[in-house]
Amino acid sequence: MEKKIRTIASLCTHSFSAHLDEVILLNGKAGERIKLDHPEAAAVVPFITEDEIIMVKQFRYALGKETLEIPAGKVDPGEGLEACARRELLEETGYEAGMLRFLYTYAPAIGYSNELIHIYSGHDLKKRGVELDEREITSIERLPIVEVKELIRKGLILDGKTLLGLALMGI
Repeated sequence: MEKKIRTIASLCTHSFSAHLDEVILLNGKAGERIKLDHPEAAAVVPFITEDEIIMVKQFRYALGKETLEIPAGKVDPGEGLEACARRELLEETGYEAGMLRFLYTYAPAIGYSNELIHIYSGHDLKKRGVELDEREITSIERLPIVEVKELIRKGLILDGKTLLGLALMGI
C-alpha cells in the first residue's frame, strides 16, 4: 500500500478538491500522486418507451465540444442517491420517473479520483412543467434505441457513464 508523506499543493472549489501528494510507493521510493476528492453522482437511462430514450446535449468545456449523454449530476450534501437521480432527471429533462431501478455503481477515473457514479434506469416517465437548467443543457433529445446504437457505432457518444448505462440496458 502506498503511504502519503505530505500534500505538496491543493486546489479547492465548491464542487471538488484536487491534491498533489508526495507518497512512498510500493517499491519504497518516493513518488507523486494526484487525488481528486469528488462527490458521488447519479445518472439515469430514461425510457420513454421500451424502444425510445431521452438523452441530453451538453457543452463540455474540457473537451471543447457538445456531447450526448444520459442525465446525471452530483449528489447534494445529505441527499440520497435515488433522490439525486430523480432530481437530475427532472432538472435536465423535465421528466419524472414513476419507477427507478438501480443498475450499477462504478468509478469513472479510478487512477486519480474517488468519484463514484450510481447508474439507474428510469421508467413510466411523465412530463412535468419544469424549467430546465439552461446553464448546462443545450437540448433534450428523444431518440429511438436503433438510432442510439448507430451513434455509438459511429463513435458519436463518448461519455463513459452513458456508454456503461446503455450497455447495462442491452443497448
